[in-house]
This record gives sequence, structure tokens and C-alpha cells, in this order.
Amino acid sequence: MDDIAWEEPFCGEGASCFRLGTDNNGNAYIAVAGAEDSYLSDSREALRTLIRDIKAGKADHLL
Repeated sequence: MDDIAWEEPFCGEGASCFRLGTDNNGNAYIAVAGAEDSYLSDSREALRTLIRDIKAGKADHLL
């Protein structure tokens, strides 16, 4: 597996910080900052779809 290039953490007020990462094989990763060894992985397209859906409000019921 290629090395994961992690982005800077995304943090909410008083919440956990999450990190997004990618590798050279087209995979995307999501992890809690500080626990990057325990990540969720899928394709970059799946990550794009997740981000677009969240921005479109499809996860607002979770807030």
C-alpha cells in the first residue's frame, strides 16, 4: 500500500477532529486525528460523493 497523505485535521468546537487522506492508488481515508492507524477507506469518488451529499444537507438530520 502507498503512504497516506493526510490533510490537516477538521475540528469542531468541543468535538473530535477528523482527518482526510488519499494515496496514489485512488483511495481515500477518514480517521480521527491521533488515531490514523484506525481508518475508514473507500475510493476517492466515494469520498467526493460523501462530501457533496453532506454539503447538500443530506446529513443534517444527524446534527
